[in-house]
Amino acid sequence: MSSCSSGPAGKTDAGAVNSKPFNTAEFLKYDPKNADKKIDEFMKHLHQVSGFNGNVLVAKKGKIIYENAFGWANYPRQDSLKLDSQFELASISKTLTSTAVLQLMERGKLRLDDSVQRFFPNFPYHGVTIRMLLTHRSGLPNYVYSIDDVFRKEHRDQKKGVTNQQMMDLLAQYKPVRYNAPDKSYRYNNSNFMVLGSIIEKATGMSFSRYMMENVFKPAGMRHTNVYSKAEYDKIPTKVLGHDRNSWRYSVAQNYLDGPVGDKGIYSTVGDLFIFDRALRAGRLIKQSTQDSAYVNRVPLKNGHFGYGYGWHLFEAPGEKVVYHTGWWHGYRHIFLRDMKEDIVIILLDNMANGSLLHLDDLFKMTGMPVVRMGAYGRSGEEEEDQATAPAPAHEKKKEKPARHSVAKKKKGHKH
Repeated sequence: MSSCSSGPAGKTDAGAVNSKPFNTAEFLKYDPKNADKKIDEFMKHLHQVSGFNGNVLVAKKGKIIYENAFGWANYPRQDSLKLDSQFELASISKTLTSTAVLQLMERGKLRLDDSVQRFFPNFPYHGVTIRMLLTHRSGLPNYVYSIDDVFRKEHRDQKKGVTNQQMMDLLAQYKPVRYNAPDKSYRYNNSNFMVLGSIIEKATGMSFSRYMMENVFKPAGMRHTNVYSKAEYDKIPTKVLGHDRNSWRYSVAQNYLDGPVGDKGIYSTVGDLFIFDRALRAGRLIKQSTQDSAYVNRVPLKNGHFGYGYGWHLFEAPGEKVVYHTGWWHGYRHIFLRDMKEDIVIILLDNMANGSLLHLDDLFKMTGMPVVRMGAYGRSGEEEEDQATAPAPAHEKKKEKPARHSVAKKKKGHKH
């Protein structure tokens, strides 16, 4: 955290920001001729052998030491990825949503101990606070599964996206059974951040997309980042297509679940995520003390090292702290890591859902970042709640026929 600036804060229309000069073009300077050769060799192997298909950025002390694009943005059209390709961030969106929530707390628009009922009186689950949503301790049901069952049983239109308000109304109407009592345990759950996105809209009187653009993306200098909801767009304007099941045959079609935002729905680039890191360190979005509170573990540590703060996964060890998030949704798989002690940033955005991101140990070691992988600390198999699928309902266990290129069936488990 020593790299964060502590200069005087000024005021702009977007709220409190640090007045120290912030040159995004300088941060993004990179000459491929100076690429770190070991990282380049590693990434080419990850692409050729492990099937990584996506974009990567590695930075140290505020300088990009490696950046590249590997493979297809849209396989059916044979479009290649470019460094400015926008990816659906999936659950990396949660880091930006939590930043917005903490920003609104600083501005007095909400308190972390406010109940959801303050903003949605008909919300059927009592005793849930904003703090519990931020830390996945709400006990709420996961709307991705429970409301999907409603849509299937009632044969509803699954092509048109629903808004956050409509999803909140569906939860109030159908009252799916909650997983647990509020604040009893940690359980990673997308409903938490969909509800937070809804609260941002209620607290500000603005759409989530507008608030994020005016108060997070623009002040941070994130010029290639947008919120895209299927409720606002018939076809989300992105050139990067998600490919599922480690097969180019399964390119995932968007559906009504691409409407709610906050838990997902933010589209960005590796460069803009690096700028997000620099903006946070420079105090342009929220105060340093607020950031520090976001990086405090709020759940029982897994394997002695892995926890969760306010919208961030945590890796902790003596003298080491990494805050990060993964993402998995509709053929996208990502990881965004920030070493707070050594000021190292690693970003991999992948639009081919496979296991390539489970083979990063050597990359961590060559950059000097701790190995951020649960299986490296005494547990094998999948690494995170947001890399594990929920048990498939009976109607989904039947063998599906292969889809032709761009018309794949939705796989419900791929959302975290």
